[in-house]
Amino acid sequence: MSFYESVFIIRQDVSLNDIDKIVDDFAKIIKDNNGTIIKKEYWGVRTLAYKIGNNKKGHYYFLGLDITGNVKEELERKMKLNENIIRFLTIQTDSISSEPSPILKNQSTENTPVIDVTVNN
Repeated sequence: MSFYESVFIIRQDVSLNDIDKIVDDFAKIIKDNNGTIIKKEYWGVRTLAYKIGNNKKGHYYFLGLDITGNVKEELERKMKLNENIIRFLTIQTDSISSEPSPILKNQSTENTPVIDVTVNN
């Protein structure tokens, strides 16, 4: 298995409950294929660098994963098919840090409310 970091942007009009359902669907795919979610972070609603479709903002979500390449391909296929996900990027990495990501650190210093749902297995 390999380590991957995946960031995806969900449309700004999607509720937090629906975001949880999307992430739960991804978690089910990962667990069904003997993968592990090492870290989850919700980065909040952020302004996009440029307009994507009709979206000027989006919910940013980060997943640190220990999965095989086949699972990565299946996750990306599901992301492409989900109309609520407007962009995503998954990269392979050497390791997943247990510390909060730099984005999350910057948000907490700006006194912005942040939900950190880091999972340490």
